[in-house]
Amino acid sequence: MAMRLATEYVKTCLQLTEAEMAMFIQMFVDHQASLQVKVLENGNQEVVLLDDAGKEIVLSFERKFNTYVCQGSCRITNKNLVNLMRKAVAAFKGSATVHRIYETYVMIYEYEQGSVVKIVECKGDTERLIYEYKDTLGLLEQLFRKTEVEHEIEMIKAQINTMLDLRNDMEDVAVRGQIDERLTQLTHRLFVLEA
Repeated sequence: MAMRLATEYVKTCLQLTEAEMAMFIQMFVDHQASLQVKVLENGNQEVVLLDDAGKEIVLSFERKFNTYVCQGSCRITNKNLVNLMRKAVAAFKGSATVHRIYETYVMIYEYEQGSVVKIVECKGDTERLIYEYKDTLGLLEQLFRKTEVEHEIEMIKAQINTMLDLRNDMEDVAVRGQIDERLTQLTHRLFVLEA
């Protein structure tokens, strides 16, 4: 099995309440991660994690009203920190683009609301889709809620009723022929829509 060289959080977005921010920090403390929390004068916070070689990974949380928002990128080589970041993104319903870097290829994971929605393998210039989430239930529900066909069926039925009344009132054979032709078209369309 290929050994992962690093994991890069290219685009990360976490939005945490004050309670979730405390839980986020506690998650790293519980797993013996070396970290420092810096509270800045404007209420923003920086969570500084130490990677294997003593390299600092800084996660800046900007305070916006009652939430802390972390947007940015970082590169992590420590397996423990990689797993903790993955768990944090999932637990706190974050969004991220994550590059898991191996010697000969890169796996790109897309997270939305804490769940993996897409995985792509990149080898050189070649990309291969491994997984993509499809909201089948949502698509079916959307399709079920579409009512355009029902509206068109009602309009055609109304047109057919009007044409039949008009046909019964007409005595001119040529006009009746045109009405019959139009009725044929409408009944065919109605048959197609109801099928």
